[in-house]
Amino acid sequence: MRCAAVSCPSPNRFAGFQAQCLNVHVDFPLLQRIALPVTQGSIRFPGIKIHDARMIRLLEVLLHGGNTVGGWTAKQIHQAVLTTFHLSAQNYGLNQLRYDLRKLKAHGLLQRDGRRYAYRLTEKGVQVALLFLFFHKRLCGPLANSRFHHKPDPAHRPNSKLEAAYYKADKAIENIVNLLAAA
Repeated sequence: MRCAAVSCPSPNRFAGFQAQCLNVHVDFPLLQRIALPVTQGSIRFPGIKIHDARMIRLLEVLLHGGNTVGGWTAKQIHQAVLTTFHLSAQNYGLNQLRYDLRKLKAHGLLQRDGRRYAYRLTEKGVQVALLFLFFHKRLCGPLANSRFHHKPDPAHRPNSKLEAAYYKADKAIENIVNLLAAA
């Protein structure tokens, strides 16, 4: 059965998106470029920092919005962010969201869908969103978690491959932390 072009994305586009999700690598020049302010006309937009929680939440919602083929309206995005992250409208207002959307658009990470006020990530936006999310979920999360839990006993001999891999990963993360502290 064939899908109508409007009702669902093509399997090739979906497969391409899945391949892009699995092929994320750190692109430091890209991170440096989007951290710099940009000017559009007479308006200057600040850079997007990898540690900005508001931006990470927004990018995560936009990235996981594969079911919205025609793009997201600002109200849909706002509701999705509030629901996903259990926030109140006082903690993240619609005006804050609109500011964040303008900033993403100015950096070329977001585009309007035709003449409607519906938004979707650009190819560059998907790349940046994946990079930000993987950075936070795979590096920052384990680093923060390891700071609040006891360190593994180095004399302990793991009795499973999974536990051995955990000890190896924990040691590697500790080395990264030490290198970052020395820098």
